[in-house]
Amino acid sequence: MSLLVLIGAAGLDCWIGDPWGWLHPVQVMGWGIQQYSRWALGFKSTIVQRSAGVGLAIGIIGLSALTGWLAIAGAIWLHPLFGAITAIVLLASCFAGRSLRRAAEDVLAPLQAGDLAMARSRLSLYVGRETADLDEAEILRAVLETVTENAVDGVLAPLFYAIVGSFSPIGAVPLALAYKAASTLDSMVGYREAPYQDLGWCSARLEDGLTWVPCRLTVLTLALLSGQPRKVWQICCRDAPQDPSPNAGWSECVYAAVLGVQVGGKNQYHGVIKNKPLLGDPIHPITYDRIQQAMNWTRRVFLLWLAISVAATLCVTNLL
Repeated sequence: MSLLVLIGAAGLDCWIGDPWGWLHPVQVMGWGIQQYSRWALGFKSTIVQRSAGVGLAIGIIGLSALTGWLAIAGAIWLHPLFGAITAIVLLASCFAGRSLRRAAEDVLAPLQAGDLAMARSRLSLYVGRETADLDEAEILRAVLETVTENAVDGVLAPLFYAIVGSFSPIGAVPLALAYKAASTLDSMVGYREAPYQDLGWCSARLEDGLTWVPCRLTVLTLALLSGQPRKVWQICCRDAPQDPSPNAGWSECVYAAVLGVQVGGKNQYHGVIKNKPLLGDPIHPITYDRIQQAMNWTRRVFLLWLAISVAATLCVTNLL
């Protein structure tokens, strides 16, 4: 069952992704986070907001996992095949591989056609930085940074927790949904700026902790697959710790090292200039082909992890 669900979910995400107009679990999580946040932000006390933040993190993550488990259990009660299909669909919703590729292509298509204004407009849908004055090189850098940062929390970390869950009584889907909830919490309230600095502190730290292991495994896997593990690892150890995020810097840096490009630099957020640390060496310029290569590297890591989990599952089954 776990083997079928993992392979089926991976294939479904690769084939279809997230269909437009369909209700997505993240939308439900987001609605709950938004409603709770409106209520909690009404309290001005730091202690109350921090306590509310702990409740928010535990509640959303726990409810997401429990809802997934109940949905599959109910579906299996109706028919085992229906249960398998439900599990596959729910798990596929946790993988954002095709969605991430689609978002990158959505920006790159008008850029390749010479429509800089449209590329800037579409990029603004996916990044927090201001895009109105970005030139082609800066747009390409922004797309590459988005693709490489989200490769871990949007694609590989959910797969990691699905694999871990498939070898535990919890199951692949509840654990993957729990991680997806933590990631959604971090993206919505995990900020150091007002008004979320107190409400979101628990969510931000929890997501950092949950992403730490799959992020480092991604770095190690990419370093080995690149054929230059020592060089890639040295660049990551040199540059990644400069980023304030314990995971985003490592994720972006390993791709930069493998591709031979440099990311980071000046970004503008709401009129405020922020300088991100430079990651990697500028051996090559960031191009369309380099971005495609980054997405292909993510797919290779995903398939390798999936193949290893399938082999491990078959070994365990044969031993039992």
